[in-house]
Amino acid sequence: MDKRVLFGIAVSLVVVCLVLTAGCTGEKKADYIVGVDAEYAPYSYIDENGNYVGFDVESIQWIAKQKGFTVEIKGVAWDGIIPALLAGNIDMVYSGMTITPERAAKVTFSNPYWTVNQGLAVKKGSTATVAQFEAGELIIGVQRSCSADQWMQDYFGEGKYNQMVKDGKIKLYDSFPQSMVALENGLVQVVIFDDVNIENYISGKENLVMLGKIDTKEQYGVALRNEDTKLQNLVNEGIKELMASDKWNELQKKYLVTE
Repeated sequence: MDKRVLFGIAVSLVVVCLVLTAGCTGEKKADYIVGVDAEYAPYSYIDENGNYVGFDVESIQWIAKQKGFTVEIKGVAWDGIIPALLAGNIDMVYSGMTITPERAAKVTFSNPYWTVNQGLAVKKGSTATVAQFEAGELIIGVQRSCSADQWMQDYFGEGKYNQMVKDGKIKLYDSFPQSMVALENGLVQVVIFDDVNIENYISGKENLVMLGKIDTKEQYGVALRNEDTKLQNLVNEGIKELMASDKWNELQKKYLVTE
């Protein structure tokens, strides 16, 4: 065969290799992409080395290893995380997502793996009371589209809630840490969020305290697309195995603040 022909074939193969990156480079994409809120300590966050860590992150990594699949952790803005799941940009949401009827109408949830209540944080020395919060008399900070935000919409009613947002009595933030910084800076009088996250945030901070808790008994679950029945079974089996393992107790001691 003519050397020029051989050279042409070789060049073509190289081009094909570059285009079809999966395989020729030896790199393999993860089986599933896990969407998380990257500012949701202690469940999912980025450490000082730029790595995704947290209770939920280690949970799905352990489950993946036990069940024989690989995962990539991907940070996604919380108010767009379910649309990202439905669009196929991620394959599950494993990031302290409360199971609610509104969300369950769009996605399928795994079996519950954790239960939380809502917590109220204030600055140390504040004269604010739970009764004032419940009456809507305080300036409240909250992460938009989270379960605390949804709870307030139900508690105050749509009309009063919308008016409070308009009047600046409820201030919506893109993340939980942003709402807590606003509290520290005096922009809001109280922050409502999952109690474990608040306890984690104020641990070691002398200027913030827990005002009280609201007994909501919210259950966390992994959100998946309705049609992904195979993955649903894998995740449910994995959660059951994780909760029965020594790893479960290890993760609780490592990440979750206990009273």
